[in-house]
Amino acid sequence: MRTPLFYVVAALCEIAGCFAFWAWWRLGRPALWLAPGLAALALFAWALAQVESAEAGRAFAAYGGVYIAASLGWLWAVEGVRPDRWDALGAGLCLLGAAVILLAPRPPGP
Repeated sequence: MRTPLFYVVAALCEIAGCFAFWAWWRLGRPALWLAPGLAALALFAWALAQVESAEAGRAFAAYGGVYIAASLGWLWAVEGVRPDRWDALGAGLCLLGAAVILLAPRPPGP
């Protein structure tokens, strides 16, 4: 199943792209930060479209849990703030919810 890989790639690209805008807008970085940010956001959209799901909305909903967990990883790796146990618990719950959404048995569509 390629879906977990594409979710991770999508999350890293979305966070990196959004962080580029954050750095420009909030941290005073040069506007040149926006170019790689836009490229990362385009790659994010491509990666998310590769997820093995018949419905976009379901794929996007399940992705939300992965995004939350990846954001906490970014918080630690890039911003130097270690997530606490409540962050970890919340991320775990979100990943569990994502798994339920994506992996639940469903009858074939119309």
